[in-house]
Amino acid sequence: MNHWTPDDIPDQTGRTALITGASSGIGLETARALARQGARVILAGRSQTRLDQAAQTVRATAPGARTHTLVLDLADLSSVRDAATRIAETETVDLLFNNAGVMNLPERRTTRDGLEMTVGTNHLGHFAFNAHLWPAVLRSPAPRVITVSAIAARWPTGRLDDLMSQKNYRPMAAYAKSKRANIVYTLELARRTANSPVTALAVHPGSAMTGLQKHGTSPLNRILTPIAARLLMGSTQGAAWPSLYAATSPHAQTGSFTGPAGRNQTTGTPQPARLPAGADDPAQGRRLWETSEQLTGVPFNPQTTTTQHPPT
Repeated sequence: MNHWTPDDIPDQTGRTALITGASSGIGLETARALARQGARVILAGRSQTRLDQAAQTVRATAPGARTHTLVLDLADLSSVRDAATRIAETETVDLLFNNAGVMNLPERRTTRDGLEMTVGTNHLGHFAFNAHLWPAVLRSPAPRVITVSAIAARWPTGRLDDLMSQKNYRPMAAYAKSKRANIVYTLELARRTANSPVTALAVHPGSAMTGLQKHGTSPLNRILTPIAARLLMGSTQGAAWPSLYAATSPHAQTGSFTGPAGRNQTTGTPQPARLPAGADDPAQGRRLWETSEQLTGVPFNPQTTTTQHPPT
């Protein structure tokens, strides 16, 4: 793959991007880059105040940019439904970024709906959001769904058995599960939308200080994280490159996994990344899809324009 930077993004005028976790970090950098190329951006996140600040940042970067905000709490399936329904009824979403996430929660916590918080937010919240939002995606003539995973998806602790960590909870194991689920979901979405205009892609951003690390509260973590940030991690801007490449490059293909090309795939120009072992197994994809429908109560048939809503 040739060297690629955001300067290679083609004109995005007329296209709408919806980005979860857009109030900071990779999501905000993704919004800024797309707005500079003419895209309309919908910034989704939990805090209206922070979203307003992010929208101001985007407009400062790209004067005249069209920005909208969407309050969305991925750890609350009622919030997910309400936010997605607002968009699904009238909007067209050309680029959907499943970007938001949490990491390294010290103790096992649950979402409002009783799901383990890390997988519940990083995977299940996005699964339900995508399902409810899907009519807006299918209005686009060439939609792309970009899901942000992580290198942690390759860790052995990321196996998808005990998905809710009911038998054993370890903070980074739960994170690894959620990031593997992001990839397995993407590959299954690609299979279920084959021979359609939908392009489903997974990316990992390499390593950067993005705000996810704030949950590591041990004294050792507080000492080592700043050192790692200086010596080992790239910039937040660079961490957004794989997402931007997947969203805009004519060479990005459905079912692909993209990450940085640099040493240990931590930074650098986007290139194809190695999948976690077994992540492309169709049987695993089907199991995760069915489990996700059961846990969220949201049926999702991506080949149709209507998502069924469970009884309230």
